[in-house]
Parts: sequence; C-alpha cells; structure tokens
Amino acid sequence: MKLLCEKNTLVNAISIVSRTVSPKSSLAFLEGIYLAADEDIRMTGYNLETGITVRIEAKVRESGECVMPTRLFSEIVRKLPDDIVSIEVDENYRVNIKGGVASYHLIASAADEYPQLPSVEEESAVRLPQNALRNLISGTIFAVSDDTANPIYTGCLVEAEHESITMVAIDGYRMAKRSFREENMNYQPMSFVVPAAALKELEKILSDSEDEVQFTLGKKHISFSIDNATLICRLLEGKFAEWRRFIPETTPIALVANVAELTSTVERVSLIVNEKYKSPIRCLFSKDGAEFRTVTTIASATDGCRLAGDGKDTEIGFSCRYMLEALKAVPTSEVTLLLSGGLSPILLVPCEGAEEDFTYLIQPVRLN
Repeated sequence: MKLLCEKNTLVNAISIVSRTVSPKSSLAFLEGIYLAADEDIRMTGYNLETGITVRIEAKVRESGECVMPTRLFSEIVRKLPDDIVSIEVDENYRVNIKGGVASYHLIASAADEYPQLPSVEEESAVRLPQNALRNLISGTIFAVSDDTANPIYTGCLVEAEHESITMVAIDGYRMAKRSFREENMNYQPMSFVVPAAALKELEKILSDSEDEVQFTLGKKHISFSIDNATLICRLLEGKFAEWRRFIPETTPIALVANVAELTSTVERVSLIVNEKYKSPIRCLFSKDGAEFRTVTTIASATDGCRLAGDGKDTEIGFSCRYMLEALKAVPTSEVTLLLSGGLSPILLVPCEGAEEDFTYLIQPVRLN
C-alpha cells in the first residue's frame, strides 16, 4: 500500500475513528485502526458495539489494507509538519510514514480478521439538521441511567412521527425530553433506543450547522451518516417505559423563572453539598419568589430567587445536581416550573409561545 494524504485531513480522520477503538480487547486487532486504500482512504474504529468509518481523499498509488497501532499512528501523524504525509506498507506490514524530512518506521497488522461493520439497509432513512440532532442529544443524555442491571435505560429512546422527532432519557429519579419539529415533513413512525455511549461519540462528530445528518434504522443496528463519517451501533433491546404517564395530568401551580437567575441561586446554595456531605435542597415557593435552603453537618446556606406567579407556600425538596443539570439543558432564557405539591415531581417546560419543545421532570426528595 502506498498513498499520499494531506496531514490535517489525516489527523481529523484519526481523531474521529479512534473514539470507538477498543482500549483493551482479547482481540488485539480491535485495539488498532483499520486502514484501507483504494480510490480513497477508509479508516475504521470498532469495539463490536459501536463503529465509526471515515472516508478521506488521497492520492493512492498502490491499494491495500492493514491495522495500524492506534496510539503510535495517531501521535506520529499529529506531530508531523503541516504538509503532505506519505504512508507505505510492504507485504510484511512494515510501515514507513514520512512528512517533510521526518521519517518513522513501525509494524502494522494484517487486516484479514478485522470484522466488518454491520450493514444497515437504507430503506428508512431520516434526514434532519446536524444542530437539531446535536441539541436532542445534549438536551437528554445527562438523564440516562448508569445502572447496567436494566440496560434499556442506559440509552435514549428516539421516537419519530409525522413532523417531529423526540428523544427521551429516564434514570428512575428524573426524565429529560426534547423534541425537534419540522413543518411539511412526514417522518415514518419508528421507535428505538440508542446506547448513550454511541450518542456521546455522535455528539462530538456533529457540527452546530444546518448541514444534514442521515440516520438509517435496521433490525438490530442504526447508522448515522455525517459528511464523510458513518457511525454504526447496536440498538438496545427491551421495553422502554411509557414515559408520557410520568407527567402529571394536572399541575395547579405555574411559576415563570429566569433560567440564569435560578441556576445561579441553586449553584450558590449547593456549594456546601458534595459526595461526602449530601443533603437535598429545601425550596419554599411563595408569591413572586422562592427561598432555597440546605443544611449539612458542617454548614448551612440560604438564598432566594424572584419568580412570576404564586407558589402557594409549597415546600419541596430536590437534588441540587438533578435540578442544575436540567436547568443547564433548558434552551430558553425563561422556563415555567409546574408544581402539584411537596410530594409530586417538578416539571420544567417552555413558557407560553416558546418554539422549543422540552420537558424536564425531577422527582422530589422526602424532607425530614
């Protein structure tokens, strides 16, 4: 194999595919980057659950394939001068990498046993803007469960129907839901659960642009195509909860808060709460404001925040971390808090007239 490629193009491709390379595996070839050269260069990282393939342009003088050692290959190319990189691999998988006057020799592996990524039929392809999918992921993934005893909740539920795509995460103590709506679209109804690990890697690849991303649903896998990169992962199997039934039908108390002010207030009160000194925050919602208090064995804190509406002296306790993570995911400058009582969940929803569609639910903590 002999090829010439621009250094920065090569670096970007390596940084993307290396995210799904197995750091440690009983199959040594999965710890490397699969490199194939034909009309262009194709690089793949695969850990048997999630795989990423990137295609880049190059001048291929002799086709071939091999498995490169990830760390060494990445560091060598990254440190080369910004110029054209030459890569040659002989029949014994001895590699010569040149850039400028720098030259490196290393040993690659045969690619005969490297597994092919699962194929996904492109019959049910869905397209949406990259920034829309990125917002769906960032707005829900923080609420994914880390309890592997119930693996279906270690991923995000995706529902597509008519003009909307909705993503939901649940961990038993809270729920995060974000939706994207696009008029004049008619998405084919579908529902599936994507592992959080794959979504985190996908979020890093997506740009904050209107450029399209395409995802295609298979029987057991899903593929996402972004520019010259393709991510394929195995879907989670099992029955996801009927998340709509968690949302209270009636919430007699509605309060409007400035997101930045409320976030700053909760952050100040939570300064004395940590893994060693855990304590819920007590919140007393009154007319046009709320008071936040917490007490640990070493300190106490009190603060307040202005709100629009009457909280009817409702007192409720909640986890400061869960509240802060929900507030930081709110995409608007104002948010409506919906309450039913001290033992009912808090809902964070858009204010009237807002275009964004989100719901964050936080279960209360019983106060002593």
